[in-house]
Amino acid sequence: MKCLKFTQVVAVTLMLLFSAGSAFSQQGYELLTTPQRTANPDKIEVIEFFWYGCPHCYQFEPHIKEWLENKPDNVEFISMAPPLSPAWKVHSQAFYAAEVLGVVDQFHEAMFNAIHRDKKAMRKPKDVGKFVDSLGLDGDKFVKTMKSFNVDAKIRQSLQKAKDVNISSVPTVIVNGKYRTSGQIAGSYPNLINVINQLVEKESAQ
Repeated sequence: MKCLKFTQVVAVTLMLLFSAGSAFSQQGYELLTTPQRTANPDKIEVIEFFWYGCPHCYQFEPHIKEWLENKPDNVEFISMAPPLSPAWKVHSQAFYAAEVLGVVDQFHEAMFNAIHRDKKAMRKPKDVGKFVDSLGLDGDKFVKTMKSFNVDAKIRQSLQKAKDVNISSVPTVIVNGKYRTSGQIAGSYPNLINVINQLVEKESAQ
């Protein structure tokens, strides 16, 4: 239920073989060792870390999309796409280019579907540009934005945030700078949504 850096795969596989019965936290989340300041203290912050190439992120996407349609008004949702592996960078650039250009709504779900449903690799900027053209957007402008200073800054910020909250795999969700959860920790994606709701309610009550 998460995409790992290559060097973690063997260790995780062995862990699951020897502790299959304890693969997730009973409470469905972990406390961050060091609580993080949120962007807006007046809102409950929910951050999702993802990678377009991750099949688990693709599986989680319908769940988080449905949740977003009915999320509480006091919740601020943030998507982050840190390239935890160098192979992820083009996809990270693509997400942040869509964000800079204000076309996330047109691009985000379509990008997931192109990679996982339509089996398009999207490993090179030119591949992303052609795909963006097919959406009726300006592919050349999109590719230039992927290589821009603004996108590079967003990538560096996302990597720093991932480091601050000790993220090494995706999809992972951080709630209000205090709690870390994922499908692996919660046990399933439906339960992950339940855990997010419970933590939002807990923080709202304080």
